[in-house]
Amino acid sequence: MIKQISASAVVLALVLSAAAFAQPPAGAPQARPNVTKAVTDESRGDALNNPELKGPEVIKFIGLKRGQKIADIFAGRFLTAFNKQVGPRGKVYAVTPAEVLSRYPETVGQQAAHKVDAAYKSTEFLNPALNYMALPSGLDAVFIRQNYHDLHANVFGTIDVPAFNRKVFAALKPGGVFVVLDHRAAAGSGMTAPNRQHRIDPEIVKQEVTAAGFVFDGESPVLANSADDHTKMVLDPSILGKTDQFVLRFKKPKK
Repeated sequence: MIKQISASAVVLALVLSAAAFAQPPAGAPQARPNVTKAVTDESRGDALNNPELKGPEVIKFIGLKRGQKIADIFAGRFLTAFNKQVGPRGKVYAVTPAEVLSRYPETVGQQAAHKVDAAYKSTEFLNPALNYMALPSGLDAVFIRQNYHDLHANVFGTIDVPAFNRKVFAALKPGGVFVVLDHRAAAGSGMTAPNRQHRIDPEIVKQEVTAAGFVFDGESPVLANSADDHTKMVLDPSILGKTDQFVLRFKKPKK
């Protein structure tokens, strides 16, 4: 017991240290409380026990297999499912940007707890700043869930999105996939939706990701909801948990 507590304390100190280097500059936009809750709330379960997340369907669409390596950027409620899927010979890289640890203190304790949890034994936790993200090479898949739009929102400052996508491309094996799951914005809504509604037009995602060298490889309708008219902020109580979401897969060419 003494050893376990000591390990937890060391982990927490390391995470707090990483967060300290990511303090937002003076005048940076501050997160709204409801956005903070969306980022840090684990009470709604994960992809193994919340059927609304469609975990098995999403993982099948990714094509993730045992022994493979995946990076989960803005790591969240798919971590346990990814660990189970890749098994002990696989690897899950949980990428929680330094900006998240800094801006949302709740995530510091969550990550510290996960590091000593046996359910995450195949996971390595990484905390790069978004504009300095370095992913391990030779990945089979990279996944980002409900946060690609945040690369365009002001909550984390100005992010170099083309550079971000190029780094994902470089980290993947030839034939590897980049899967983007996010809240759908109205067609043609441009860059107003990421800030105002925390949504993004999937056509913007396609244009940006393919510009990095990827080939569009398909879309899954598993989280689509035609009843969502795309006008509400995603945390509006009338649409929370029921947004129309797209799941796009992009492939790194083999040659």
